[in-house]
Formats: sequence, C-alpha cells, structure tokens
Amino acid sequence: MRRFTGLIVIIVLVVLIALWGGSAYNRFLTGDEGVKAAWSEVLNQYQRRADLVPNLVKTVQGYANQEKDVLVQVTEARAKVGTMQVTPETLNDPAALQKFQAAQGELSSALSRLLVVTENYPQLKSDALFQDLMTQLEGTENRITVARNRSIQAVQEYNVGVRRFPGNLVAGLLGFGPKPNFSVENEAAISTAPKVEFGNPATPKP
Repeated sequence: MRRFTGLIVIIVLVVLIALWGGSAYNRFLTGDEGVKAAWSEVLNQYQRRADLVPNLVKTVQGYANQEKDVLVQVTEARAKVGTMQVTPETLNDPAALQKFQAAQGELSSALSRLLVVTENYPQLKSDALFQDLMTQLEGTENRITVARNRSIQAVQEYNVGVRRFPGNLVAGLLGFGPKPNFSVENEAAISTAPKVEFGNPATPKP
C-alpha cells in the first residue's frame, strides 16, 4: 500500500511539473514572439525613414548644392544602414544590436546636421515638396520613438520572465535566454526627432 501511495505521489508530482513546464514554455514563447513583433515594428519605422532620405537629399541639393559635405554624410549614413543585414535573430546578438544602433545613430546625426543647414535657405524651406518631406520625417521620427520604447518594454518584460525564479531554472533548458536591449548611450542619438520649424527664416548665404 505504501509503495502504491508513493507511486501515486510520484505520478502527481511528474504531472504537476509537466504542467508547470508547459505553462512556463508557453509564457516564454509568448514573450519571445512579442519581442519579435515589437522589433519588426522598429525596423519598419527605420525603413520608412531610410526611404525618405533619397528624396530629401535630392530636394535639398536643388537649392543647396554647395552643402556637399552634409549631403554626402547623409547619403553615406543611409547607405550604411541599407547594407546591414537585420533579422529577428539580431535581438539575440548584443554586438549586432549595438552595430545596428550605431548606424541608426549616425543617420540621425547626419539628418540633424542637414536640417540645421536648411535653415540658411528660405526658398528651400518654403518649397512644398520639402515641407511635405519634413512633415513625413518628423512623423516617422515620432513613430520610431514609440516603436523603440515598446520594443524596450517588451524585451524588459521578457528578460524578467526568463531571469526570475523559478522560471530561470527551466528557461535555458527550454531554449530561452535573456536578450540584449537598446543601450542608454545610444538613446539620445536615436530618439531625438529633428526639429522642423518654418518660421523666421534665416538669412540666406551669399
């Protein structure tokens, strides 16, 4: 009888552990998919910005061709972003994510310098196409900020789940580990939306 009772206890424990393990797996899987979805939205918004750059450079060039250094910087930064192979697996590689952040930060900085230069060209600032591109760019930068913040939150919630006891005891066994997140040092460079103002035009260059 004792042997039978002991067997029942063992079976119950195995079933409970299996149920808990299955629940943990589903929870980790849901978190992982949430991180991937948030990351995909970040990429979509960055791609939206990159798609605006060629028309923006072309429009500025029509009025300020002498600003070649700034135009080249924007073009090169955009090209660097375009050559990067970014996939959901990038979220599992801290070095790859850091490289991605650095490239996007360079493009953000180049675009900011370009907008500073445009302040010297009132005719450019009054151009309807330029204004439309600026409106799209500002909106895209805002969407990038929102998408990136959601990605940061999704990764944080996922990482807490796989690191917190007792989930951390089985997370690795189930194939789930912590993911790198956007780093603080790149936050300002990436998140600052260009300031677009069309009032009080500056004095044009001679």
